[in-house]
Formats: sequence, structure tokens, C-alpha cells
Amino acid sequence: MKKFIVGFFILIIAILVVLGIILKNKDNDLKKITVAEVAHSIFYAPQYAAHALGYFEDEGLDVEIILTAGADKVSSAVLSGDVNIGFSGSEVTVYVYNQGEEDYLVTFAGLTKKDGSFLVAREEIKDFEVEDLKGKHIIAGRQGGMPAMTLEWALNQNSLKTDDVNFDTSIAFSAMSGTFIGGYGDFVSLFEPQALQLEQQGYGHVVASVGELGGTVPYTAYHAKKSYIEENPDVIEGFTKAIQKGLDFVHNNDSETIAETIIDYFPDTSMNDLVTIIDRYKDIDSWYDTTYINEEDFNHIQTIMENAGELDKKAPYDKIVDNTYSKNE
Repeated sequence: MKKFIVGFFILIIAILVVLGIILKNKDNDLKKITVAEVAHSIFYAPQYAAHALGYFEDEGLDVEIILTAGADKVSSAVLSGDVNIGFSGSEVTVYVYNQGEEDYLVTFAGLTKKDGSFLVAREEIKDFEVEDLKGKHIIAGRQGGMPAMTLEWALNQNSLKTDDVNFDTSIAFSAMSGTFIGGYGDFVSLFEPQALQLEQQGYGHVVASVGELGGTVPYTAYHAKKSYIEENPDVIEGFTKAIQKGLDFVHNNDSETIAETIIDYFPDTSMNDLVTIIDRYKDIDSWYDTTYINEEDFNHIQTIMENAGELDKKAPYDKIVDNTYSKNE
């Protein structure tokens, strides 16, 4: 009997060792990919859902997401080869192409289709209209960045020019919330959770969604060097499929379920706040249904750039957008 028990435990240990080797080999089979994200935001919930639920692993990818603040920093990281894939506003692909870069950036999958920032006022404004901004000091974001350009376009569509307001692009993205709390400006454009935090702390009131004012654009999307896409079609296909699963997840689940799935990515945000913020992004229809980016949306983002005086000529859609692995809406 004693020999049987000893033999049984030896067998169990052997099985566990074999399983460990199999699992290790499986992990080693995954292709490591590094993604530079422009900001760490609940706005990108489908990406974190895909990561948390193992959708990338399902496609044979071991994806590391690193924060690289600023779209210009993201594009530089991709062009230098420091990362494989960039995640930022589509405007960077236009800038890079128009600068004559031979191995330019190509967008291959969309995620968000509207600006994710909210306009926060120092005083509560019921029934806010864009005309309420006339003569006011607005902390708008970085010059040439999508939040500022989208807000400027919204002003112009409502018969306001930047000369009609104090359109301030001098404050760094990371300092905008603190600057407003310090008493500077009448309005500030903020992403979540900063907008909600200002409300909770009594420093301001969300009066509008910049995304709703700006319309549909490939606001944040995934891009890589043209050569990388050509040489790694399996990676691009698998990555796109995983992001599509993430989009499907957020569209098919309520805010509570999404919050439970991604809360580990936002340890400093409470569950209640996370649900509130996801509700806000759902309410403005923030996320694409599929990763496919159509020409109309792409042209609209270039129109916004032209309106801001940041674009001399439009880049060709068929050159810097590749929908090969995306299903059309």
C-alpha cells in the first residue's frame, strides 16, 4: 500500500511537470509585440478588454502595451523600431506621409470614432451651446493635437473663430487638469477620469462632449510601418482580430461587466467611477463597430486638420489606410 501511495504521488508530480513544460512551450510560441499607446484611458476600454480576456493570446500574440504620451512620441517610437505598433490619433500617419517618409506609417485598424474628451466649465451651464464659449478662456490642448483641432472645428461650425475666444494651446496635456484646478481658464477639455474627478472635487462641470461636437473620425487607431505590415501579415491579421473581439465585447456587454473586466488596468479608479465613465463613452457612441476605417471618416479627420491650419495637402486614403483584415461595416 505504501509503495502504491509513493508511486501515485510520483505520477502526479510527473504529470504536473509535463503540464508545466507544455504551458511554458505554449507561452514561448507566442510572438511578442509591443504597442505604444498615446494615453492610458478608459476611453480605450475595448483594447484592455481584449488584453484581459486573452484575445491576443488566442491569435498567437504576446502583447505588451506601454504608455508613450503624445501622438508625436508614438509615431517616433514606431518609425525608430522601438515598438511594433502605435496607437494614437490618425493624424500622425498624415503628417508622416506628407513629410516624405519612404517607409511611412499605415493605419490598419480603428478603435474609437469620436474625440474622447469632455468640455468642463468652471460654472454650471444648463442647456450649453457652443456660442457660450464666446469671449471665454479655453484650455484646449496641444497645438496640432486632435483634441484641440476637433474643438476648433466645432467652434468654426458654430460661427465662432479662435479669435472670438482665448483658445489656449500652451498647456501640456498632462498639466491641463491641474492648471484648471489652480484657477486658470474658464473651460478645459479633459479626458476621463480627469473630467469626472474635477466634478467630484467641485472644481467644474461637464457641459459637452467634444466627440459629439466633432463628428465621426478615426480618432484613435493602430498603425505600423508599411514595411512591418508587409513583412508580418500574420501579426497584423491576428492583432486586428483581437481588437475586433474587444469591440464586440464592449458593444455586447453592459458597463458593469466591462468595468469588472478592465478594472485591474485602472487600480486608482473606483468601480463606481469606472462604470460612470464607461456609461459616458457608451452614451456618445465612442467605439467603432468594426476596425474598418472608411474613406469618409478618414477625409473628415483631414478636414479638421485643414481647418486648424495644420495640413497643407491631404494624404491619399488608399496609401495610408489598410483595411485588409477588417470587416466592412
